[in-house]
Amino acid sequence: MVCNQDRFTYAQFADRTRRLAGALRQAGVQPGDRVAFLGTNCHRLLEAYYGVLEAGAVLLPLNIRLASSELSFVLNDAEPTILFVEKQFLGLVESFRKDIPSVKTSIQLDGTPETPWLSPRNYEALLEAAAPYRADITSIDENSLGELFYTSGTSANPKGVMLTHRNIYLHAQNVCLGFNTENGAVELHTIPLFHANGWGVAHFLTLLGGKHVMMQRFETKEVFRLIEKEGVRSFSVVPIMAAALVNCPERHKYNLSSLRRVVVGGAASSPTLIREVERELGCECFSGYGLTETCPSLSISPMKLGMGWEGEQRFAGQAMTGYAFPGAELRVVDANDNDVPRDGKTIGEIIARSDGVMEGYWRQSAASAEALRGGWFHTGDMATLNEAGYLLIVDRKKDIIVSGGENISSLEVEKAILAHAKVLEAAVFPVPDERWGEVPKALVVLKPHAAVTESELLEFCRSHLSHYKCPRSFEFVASLPKTGTGKILKRDLRKKYWEGKDTIRPDFKAQKGSD
Repeated sequence: MVCNQDRFTYAQFADRTRRLAGALRQAGVQPGDRVAFLGTNCHRLLEAYYGVLEAGAVLLPLNIRLASSELSFVLNDAEPTILFVEKQFLGLVESFRKDIPSVKTSIQLDGTPETPWLSPRNYEALLEAAAPYRADITSIDENSLGELFYTSGTSANPKGVMLTHRNIYLHAQNVCLGFNTENGAVELHTIPLFHANGWGVAHFLTLLGGKHVMMQRFETKEVFRLIEKEGVRSFSVVPIMAAALVNCPERHKYNLSSLRRVVVGGAASSPTLIREVERELGCECFSGYGLTETCPSLSISPMKLGMGWEGEQRFAGQAMTGYAFPGAELRVVDANDNDVPRDGKTIGEIIARSDGVMEGYWRQSAASAEALRGGWFHTGDMATLNEAGYLLIVDRKKDIIVSGGENISSLEVEKAILAHAKVLEAAVFPVPDERWGEVPKALVVLKPHAAVTESELLEFCRSHLSHYKCPRSFEFVASLPKTGTGKILKRDLRKKYWEGKDTIRPDFKAQKGSD
């Protein structure tokens, strides 16, 4: 384990996780109690992935990018008894700590506690004073709750996703098989451990005794430095992170020869981005897909044996949503849950059944029953399925543009715009139109020092898309609003255009605050 200046062997890591388990039990934590962590990627949070569960408790990682009101909601919904917090977030916790009555003890993760409401012992002192505790794993119910992750809440209050011990360990095994992960793997933690089970890295890499390399915050030059210094072989990123890496002028100063694989997920990728990552970073790049509710990994898109893709066809294939991981079943269905044709054209909703699918939503039985109806998790992602078994997400249900009765995939239009050499980011969403009901609009962020006109972009789109799919207007902006995990907040972009407007889809009305 590598975390800044700290380095731990697996023997040392195991001792620390057992001391954390012992400390929690000595503090009175009972089986099933929630234990919250508010901090960046760090060896301490990685230790919590194991120590909290060893104590019989439930790990609750908190998104550091949430506002105080959102964190207060999550904590009051989950009702943890203990909160571990990094020094840099003490002021944030101070703003709402009196509103979270379930938290009896707050422990500082780093530095010396100086605030009266904190335990006098910090995390390290707590471990030093604790006796190691090792659970009898045969006594643990594999279907009991192990982790609780909250969704991003772009359309309503966040929902707690319940992941069981069975979910966690079988997901890890399945991801190892899907990636064909080898002994000696070295993974850079570019994705926050507080997000969607850390994309599974905390478990599948540990399962094979791989080397964990921590990053507190994503910075392009720091990524390159750690790749060179630690011999990083793989990491995962969202598209905007991948774009930042390939457009970083300093990348040529670093030795990136150890890299073998980059997985792009969290949002739809484009063939252009896949090609640029492979060319600039010198490794294989493909897409991955999953959700918090599925632990999260469901599919990947490397070329299957016998496909014979070459050139641009390969990049297009590796930008697809892909095929299911071992242990997962994926279908694309119509509104009645009947399978759509495997023609690569008919659109339906992705539904999933796997060892990693959640137990349900925390204290939300109705929402759980709706999402898991028929024994399949309904993702809300709309996709096509081709003869080779490759999925291609075309949009979220709520982001498909309905213009004059025609469905337009905002993701398809975004990919076309992103193929332009001068475009860094793009967001396409519906705006009201008197004749067509709604039409596509594009907000575009250009690469540094790049210049292009609206008419040039329109002509470029028309050379790649049917004319009715092309944006009716383009707007150039300095940045796009995003969630803490890099997803573009189209809800925020739509607000000013739909305020007080009628729409064929009431959920688009800005005054309702939905996405």
